[in-house]
Amino acid sequence: MIRLSLFAVGLGFALAGCAVIPEHAPGAPPPVAAATRPAPVPAPVPQPLPPVAPAAAVNARALGVVAGPALSEIGVGADKARDALAAFRTSCPVLVKRADQSGLTNPQDWASACSMATSWPDQNALGFFTAYFETAVIGDGKAFATGYYEPEINGSRFRQPGYDVPVYRRPPDLIDVELGDFIESFKGKKIHGRVDGNQLIPYFDRTQIETGALANKGLEIAWAADSIEFFFLQVQGSGRLRLPDGSVMRIGYDGQNGHDYTGIGAMLRDRGQLPVGQGSMQGIMAYLRSQPDGGRSVMAENRSFVFFRELTSGGPIGALGVAVSPRLTVAADPAFVPLGAPLVLSLDRTEANGLWVAQDTGGAIKGSNRFDTFWGAGDDARTTAGGMSGRGQAWILLPVGTVARLNGGSNGGPQPQP
Repeated sequence: MIRLSLFAVGLGFALAGCAVIPEHAPGAPPPVAAATRPAPVPAPVPQPLPPVAPAAAVNARALGVVAGPALSEIGVGADKARDALAAFRTSCPVLVKRADQSGLTNPQDWASACSMATSWPDQNALGFFTAYFETAVIGDGKAFATGYYEPEINGSRFRQPGYDVPVYRRPPDLIDVELGDFIESFKGKKIHGRVDGNQLIPYFDRTQIETGALANKGLEIAWAADSIEFFFLQVQGSGRLRLPDGSVMRIGYDGQNGHDYTGIGAMLRDRGQLPVGQGSMQGIMAYLRSQPDGGRSVMAENRSFVFFRELTSGGPIGALGVAVSPRLTVAADPAFVPLGAPLVLSLDRTEANGLWVAQDTGGAIKGSNRFDTFWGAGDDARTTAGGMSGRGQAWILLPVGTVARLNGGSNGGPQPQP
């Protein structure tokens, strides 16, 4: 689930992840049931985003890595460690095969930990992380974390009165190009487009899609009731459609049109159009609904458009390709954190402290020590994610011996048993 964080929406950072979402539509929509219209959330206090890594630091290895404190000194709780071990296990099948953009590890570096994770007793999960991992600080380690969640909006599998905002699957003519396959210095960079004659050109932007560029091509997997709610579900990257019969259809990220994301919250704030204290997702929604055109012209300035597929698994899928877990999955920049790696956050928002596993990415989650925490679905998740803005310290957990190897020492470490 590739999303943009909610704080980012409000301040224009950005939510995903991902995010996810996670877990974050025109016409006269039917009334939204009270159960699906969460209570307003207090707006987070706007704060400037921390600087990302310098342009020259293309990944964590280039930025610099130093050893952190012993895990036992950080104060990770046993319950959080047990849950994180379960999340780490789900990441392992990908982690031992995936190329690491951060430059910190090779797939085989994770083999011992992943092998032992399958049978390690849950009651000693903290012992597992202590035995097989060391903490590492990327750059200065100063972390900034936002939140995302899995939204639920009204929708229908078929177009009918009150449901006329198309939810598109990934178009077959959308092409992904890995630039590193052509120019080595562009490794890790990707563009999206479509073929016109013998040229690759940019794909349709939001305005073109919303005015019919993809209509009548059989790409609609569902129809949303509200254009604004659907806009924010796109920001989150996945969500739930509450169908007319009360059942739920889950949808997840299935690609993006390749245009850069524009955070409308920051845009409105910079123009002086967003009232003070209205920078939360709910505040921005209220502003859009107050506009004569229902906010369409404002949303059109975000040219990015997300495509979806129906999910039949138990939860939204993150960028790692596994289901994300509430209060465990964090979205990170894969250039600075190996996707699948555990990490520890110690922030001024205590609910976000402890062990997490990097299983997702996000359009606004860029640079070192920038994270987006996933909180699940429902009113509580929406409240926490919508107001999450935490600062503090981050430690990445790497296989024992990695930091020494990266800094010219030897590799390897003990092979403990549970």
